[in-house]
Amino acid sequence: MSSLPERIGRADLHIHSMASDGIDGIAAILEHAEQRTDLDVIAITDHERIDAAVAAQHVARERGLRVDVIVGEEISTRSGHLLGLFLERRVRPWRSIADSIAEVHDQGGIAIVAHPLVPYPLCASGRTIRRLLDSPDARHHPDGIEAFNPTTAAMRWQRRIPAFVAQCGVAAVGNSDAHRASALGQGSTTFPGRTAQEVRDAVIDRTTSPQGETYPWSTQFTMVSAQLRKNARAVGADVRGRILRDGTGRYLGYPGSHLRPIRFDTHELPVITPRGETIGEEAAQ
Repeated sequence: MSSLPERIGRADLHIHSMASDGIDGIAAILEHAEQRTDLDVIAITDHERIDAAVAAQHVARERGLRVDVIVGEEISTRSGHLLGLFLERRVRPWRSIADSIAEVHDQGGIAIVAHPLVPYPLCASGRTIRRLLDSPDARHHPDGIEAFNPTTAAMRWQRRIPAFVAQCGVAAVGNSDAHRASALGQGSTTFPGRTAQEVRDAVIDRTTSPQGETYPWSTQFTMVSAQLRKNARAVGADVRGRILRDGTGRYLGYPGSHLRPIRFDTHELPVITPRGETIGEEAAQ
């Protein structure tokens, strides 16, 4: 009797919320993830912080949502951006990429090089990645490389990346690098299974596959405009909080995040129905 074919799941492991440079809060991100029935796992990877990711994971579990949420961070290193996944604590920025990968591994996470090979300071070079893989210390070895990122896919350097990743012998992943909720799944990773743990296993076993479509240039321009408007509102909220001395500041996209000091208010959780509809969310935006 033949066995049933293995289920192939889909994950988006590079998503930004308004806690960093995204424009949507966790309720909108979770809502879109629930609506995308072809998306099983997401990772929120804000720049230099994990608070919104922790809040999103809590909400998803508390509400019994279908989608699995991974706590991640996009870490700025001296040699480019790095995705740390399955984190328990924030990884400090602007250290060597080797030390950053080691810290991700030391807390049980996996490390993926983000949007590589682009001649830009925030992107790791091929020489840097090869040096990491040649290190005698396995703690410095990345577990995967972002072989597809729709923000850089139209650039001529993208054509080199799939072959380069294959030569490196690490997992090839694809992600959306989404900065708005509606962009979830624009780039993604397929893997055997459907859960966050199975994504992790697939990266380690190198059984992932990247896919996706390039963002239109017009989308990139409208995103910059939306980010500027968000930043203006954030500055206004911070200034108002200081003037009034009322213990508030800019809203970071999850309940309680407008308070200073920042905290996650579990009494004001957004409610996401199984259909992905948001019934309520923290009002201080």
